[in-house]
Amino acid sequence: MDKKDTSEKVFYKDSNVFVTQSRYVTGNKTYTMRNISSVTISKITESRFGPKLITIIGILIIFISTNLQALGGLLIILGIIWYILIKDSFTVRISTNSGEINSLRSKDKLYIEKIIKAINNAIIYRG
Repeated sequence: MDKKDTSEKVFYKDSNVFVTQSRYVTGNKTYTMRNISSVTISKITESRFGPKLITIIGILIIFISTNLQALGGLLIILGIIWYILIKDSFTVRISTNSGEINSLRSKDKLYIEKIIKAINNAIIYRG
């Protein structure tokens, strides 16, 4: 991700992402700014089926078996903790002449918003 053209204005740079007036590089993919028509944030909701299932099994164990109530309580607690710890992901979604692409994914919404702002600024800068 080294800057080869010294005339390029850099809008954002970190170890994974590089945004200039003419290109957007993430990982091993490069997108040219002239092909990007818009950029938005997209939320990917992670499945919460597993923790819900474990919690329901725990509740059923408590009501069905008096000998296994401790296990049922433990499953309920584990299910609730697991549910709380699940975080949704966010993506940088770019629209190009090839369609829409989720180009970068992170659980850190602020990080994604910084990159989107940089890409938007690069698009505006190009005119």
